[in-house]
Amino acid sequence: MSETNIDKVAENLMAILPLLHKNLIKRVKSKTNIPVGSLFVMSVLKSHGILSMSEIGHKLAMPNPHITGLVDRLIAEGLAERINEPHDRRIVNIKITEKGIESFIAIKKDISEDLRKKLSELDENKLKVLSGASRQVKEILITIFNEEDHGHCKSLSVK
Repeated sequence: MSETNIDKVAENLMAILPLLHKNLIKRVKSKTNIPVGSLFVMSVLKSHGILSMSEIGHKLAMPNPHITGLVDRLIAEGLAERINEPHDRRIVNIKITEKGIESFIAIKKDISEDLRKKLSELDENKLKVLSGASRQVKEILITIFNEEDHGHCKSLSVK
């Protein structure tokens, strides 16, 4: 690929994130007082079950101190809980609670409905193009960034 094409792709990708952030994050914030980062933590816990803080941080590429703050808030709201490892009490894992699962599903459903309304405004041809293009972009990004574990991407999807 020529440098010009690489530059165009890079520019397009950098333009997508602010658009998504501005529009999707605004919708998330209008639906809940739970920080977006905490929703990502809930998503990972829902997908993977009980995890250590380090494992959560690794899966979300976030530093442990940041994860600790997000998890502490989830615990304070009854959306997650600490689980001590029976054979070593020094090891503390995190698990999403039933209340957390129900909240996550409800928030995801609300956001999905809003997004579906926006997408329904597109004509069938544009929707078909966007469907194929978004799937391809996701697959390519997973490949180029060597995402070994992208289960949390799937769990936040609109399906």
